[in-house]
Amino acid sequence: MLNRKTVLLRAAVPVAVLALTLSACGGSDSGTADKADAGKSKSEPQKAEAPSKELQAGEDATSAFKEDDGKITYSVLAQKVDVGTEAETKKLVNDPADAKGLVPVVAYVKYTNKAGGVVSKYPGVGDNVEIYADGTRGSVLIGAADDAPGCESDNDIENWKKGQSHIICETYMVPKATKELAVHWAANDDDEDPYIWKFKAA
Repeated sequence: MLNRKTVLLRAAVPVAVLALTLSACGGSDSGTADKADAGKSKSEPQKAEAPSKELQAGEDATSAFKEDDGKITYSVLAQKVDVGTEAETKKLVNDPADAKGLVPVVAYVKYTNKAGGVVSKYPGVGDNVEIYADGTRGSVLIGAADDAPGCESDNDIENWKKGQSHIICETYMVPKATKELAVHWAANDDDEDPYIWKFKAA
């Protein structure tokens, strides 16, 4: 899964940055994509889908996650995905040519602190989300989801107590002809099978 974002990276991003992992022809290699630095985009090798823990719509997953304050047990639920238009890509990337033929997808994921204590600030649980389009991982956009309606910035969440929920979003770019979207979340790294929620793209 993706590495944890830092506060400095968030502060440095004036617009969303596209970390390209898709090609128009759909070819792929193994590997993972890190989020690119502000103002830069680069091609990254694609990663094959791992064996899944597929969940039904409205079904949540319960898992422990290591925060800076200790191990917290969360319930995690991908509530929905919002698919944008190709025209919107010009507002989301530094170089619109990098996003030709792609549309933005925002995944809304609800996290509830179930046990383990208080998360004082900067929770990392929302960092481990990826969006797949027809079985191939999309291209992450840094910072784009922070302004989406109904989404919270993890940088603004403090003193997250047991029983409280927050909706943290992630934005990816996918081919505009995509038929099925899948939201992946895992508590750890690539060695752990992700939980998966699937949605129709249209």
